[in-house]
Amino acid sequence: MEKKVVEHVALLASLKLSQKEIKKFQKQLTDILAYIGQLEELKTQVVEPTSQVTGLKNVFREDESKPSLSQDEVLSGTKKVHNGMFKTKAIFE
Repeated sequence: MEKKVVEHVALLASLKLSQKEIKKFQKQLTDILAYIGQLEELKTQVVEPTSQVTGLKNVFREDESKPSLSQDEVLSGTKKVHNGMFKTKAIFE
C-alpha cells in the first residue's frame, strides 16, 4: 500500500497520523486488501444470500414511555450550552 493512499484515507477521515502510524496502517491496509483478494477467489455462485444466520425473527420489544432525565440533568455533564442545547465544535466547513 502506498503511503499517499494511507494519507488520503486519513485526510478523508479527518485523522492526523504520525509517520509511525502511517507505516503501521500501510501494512494493515495491504493485509486487508490481500484478504479481500482471497475472498474474491471463492466460488460463491451456489451460496444462497442471507442477511442473518440465527433464525430469529422479530426480536424488537414494544415501545414503552418511561420517565427520563430533565433538561438540566442532561446538560449538567457538558461544558458548553447554547439556548438549552449542547454546543459542539462544527464538523462541516
